[in-house]
Amino acid sequence: MNPQVVNNDPAYFAELVSQGDLDAAFEVLKELHAPDIAERIELLEIGEAQALLDRFASMESAEILVELDEEFRQLLLQEYSGKEIAEEVIENLDSDDAADIISELPEERKREVLSQIEDIEQAKQIADLLTHAEDTAGALMATELIKVNQNWNVLRCVKEMRRQAEEIEQVHAVYVVDDNEILLGTLSLKKLLTTSTKTPIKNLYSPKVISVKTSQQDEEVARIMQKYDLVVVPVVDELGRLCGRITIDDVVDIIQEEAEKDYQLASGLTADVEDRDSVMKLSKARLPWILIGMIGGILSSKVIDYFGIETNPEMALFITLIAATGGNVGVQSAALVVQSLARGSEGTNIKERLQKDLSVGLLTGIACSLLMFGLSYALYSNLALSLTVASSLIAVIIFAAGMGTFVPLVLNKLNVDPAVATGPFITTTNDVLGLFIYFTIGGLIFGAL
Repeated sequence: MNPQVVNNDPAYFAELVSQGDLDAAFEVLKELHAPDIAERIELLEIGEAQALLDRFASMESAEILVELDEEFRQLLLQEYSGKEIAEEVIENLDSDDAADIISELPEERKREVLSQIEDIEQAKQIADLLTHAEDTAGALMATELIKVNQNWNVLRCVKEMRRQAEEIEQVHAVYVVDDNEILLGTLSLKKLLTTSTKTPIKNLYSPKVISVKTSQQDEEVARIMQKYDLVVVPVVDELGRLCGRITIDDVVDIIQEEAEKDYQLASGLTADVEDRDSVMKLSKARLPWILIGMIGGILSSKVIDYFGIETNPEMALFITLIAATGGNVGVQSAALVVQSLARGSEGTNIKERLQKDLSVGLLTGIACSLLMFGLSYALYSNLALSLTVASSLIAVIIFAAGMGTFVPLVLNKLNVDPAVATGPFITTTNDVLGLFIYFTIGGLIFGAL
């Protein structure tokens, strides 16, 4: 007999909830993975979401809570007592996820939840994780791992690994430490299985191990794991003692968050916002760069007024072309530099990078200027105007390429996020200075001819 097929269409799920048929809605959810369940639950009212979560076993419910959006999760947890959070959520999670959830609670609730955790050792581990600064490896790591002593033999090592593995959902690596818990290296399972049981571990482990310190920024951890293609990386303190490990799933979240933040900065958003945020919060995030753009527009109009467009009115035909080209080139150059810096490629100094991008700007400028000279002359049969547009394009493109390269590199040297240099800042600056270059060259050429 074929098993019953459940309709997993989100619209069908929403219809079931709207009809008040939570039993059928639960049948749909229990066939899904935790992230998919979280996506559907976030669309519901808090009461409906709570009623559905209560139907899951504690372990499944805890996994779903981890996947929920932070604000929605906080609203849900307000319905739990401190004891319920400890027993139904925290005790069913790895230490890193548990610490993340507790860190979102008010201080009084944090203490209440920690005091309600029955496993004293687990409570101590979570409390230790909460002492690390936010956005560091120490705050990101989990303490669940398998470690063995270099002085053990293979037989004892296997016994200890079996005992430790009972508390761990997934084994990524086996770490070797000395009597002081100093990380020495990693142990290959293949060697462990193919070596005599009396062989000391110190004769088997590999000392080549890449680790990060608890104080390192999570962005740096992400770059290290990307560079060396690591699935897991051990975390040590300042003395080199093994404290925990960070897995790739945690790093993927960091990479996504940083990419979103940089994209928002490049787009002119000054705060971390989402489309679900309030109108007021979204407006506040957008307003500063919009005001800067308006100031740029005013400065551009003053440039035009200063040079007097009535002297050579035909130049007005290409104002938008010059401004748009300079802005686009500047954003392109800045985007490449920001990407390079985000990957940790800081080996190239400012002088070398500027020389390369100025060369690219020169080649691009020559190609664009030759094309525009032919087009403008064919359209308007005005030699002075065509020469002005062509010459200005070369100058503006070279200047914009240099500006787009120089500003992010300097900001990075000053420990300022270089993403703020892209988007509105570069575009507005190049608009104003590009028009200044255009009218200056135009005045010289029209005056000469």
